[in-house]
Amino acid sequence: MVPPFEKSEFDARLAKVRAAMTVGNLDALVVGDPSNQNWLTGYDAWSFYTPQVVVVRHDAEPVWMGRKMDAGAAWLTTYMTDDQVMPYPEDVVQRAGTHPMEVVGGYLRDFGLDGTSIGYESDSYFFSPKALRCLQAALPNANWVDADLLVNWCRTVKSDAEVAMMRQAARLAEGAMHAAYEHIAPGVRQCDLMSAVVAKQVGGNAEFGGDLTALSPLILAGPAAMTAHPMWTDERFESGQTVALEIGGTRKRYNAGLARTVQLGRGSKELFDTAKAVEEGLEAVLATMKPGLSAQEVHRAWQDVLDRYGLKKESRIGYGIGVGYGPDWGEHTVSLRPNEATVLQENMTIHVMLGMWMDDWGMEMSETTLVTASGVECLTNFPRGVHVV
Repeated sequence: MVPPFEKSEFDARLAKVRAAMTVGNLDALVVGDPSNQNWLTGYDAWSFYTPQVVVVRHDAEPVWMGRKMDAGAAWLTTYMTDDQVMPYPEDVVQRAGTHPMEVVGGYLRDFGLDGTSIGYESDSYFFSPKALRCLQAALPNANWVDADLLVNWCRTVKSDAEVAMMRQAARLAEGAMHAAYEHIAPGVRQCDLMSAVVAKQVGGNAEFGGDLTALSPLILAGPAAMTAHPMWTDERFESGQTVALEIGGTRKRYNAGLARTVQLGRGSKELFDTAKAVEEGLEAVLATMKPGLSAQEVHRAWQDVLDRYGLKKESRIGYGIGVGYGPDWGEHTVSLRPNEATVLQENMTIHVMLGMWMDDWGMEMSETTLVTASGVECLTNFPRGVHVV
């Protein structure tokens, strides 16, 4: 195994984070989000269910601190040297009366960080309040600063190397959607359809394979389509059902999302009228997106179309996407919605996600997009109309 990018790519990312740390007057940053750890160093392992962090300082290379049995992944997937990998012993893992962050806190104290200003990610899925308390107890004189999303915002504008990886993820998403279209039919169990989809997501194509997507593939069929994120079941598809499929592709942890709608047999006029409005709205969004425009201005283009059709959608219509581990592939930064002043920049990647969830049915249509110098490019390329089986 080798890191997915040249070391210079990671050096450039580290420089961006250090610059943001300087603005925030931070001497060090404790990174608990595995997606951010991967983006900063390349570290890639399904090890984040036990506490692990990457520590960034201004005057030293980043250091990974995690479970001893997972230290090998740092040597396999990163450019880190031996002195940048500091595991904690196995006897503190999930053991009553102790916590791994007590050991990590001692490492930070040995770095001379007690009495300094240390940032941490307050809303990461995998950095718990108990972990923070252990670190604070070990460095009681430090100034602990909420630096949530600092790294996430550094990730929003992609390098050319990242865009190339996103393009591969988009190819995987398209292949998975093709598999869904090939296998879906009345009488087929939802779980059997998903087995074909996941096999394609992971098996990839002749050029490259895929990873587990950070967001589980979703099936919205029949009454379950009233909500946005139902899981698949072993129920069989039925003739007459409208089915929304939200599927992705992931390459070296870079995710691309793709949503489409399938009609099994005869569909209602309401479905096709709604799909027409949604596709028109999507085209309006794509025609509007460009650097320098705010997220709320992009949303306005969508809302103008919905207003003409008398439709309503309360949730956002897009979000930043990129590196991600389960349970989410969103970057938690840019959102296309009203009153969102974030300005689009070239090389942002955004999943434009248009879902309409009605009283007893729903439909979806999405594209993973790249903001270009003059507008936007759809990285995903798949027929948009309702697919009738």
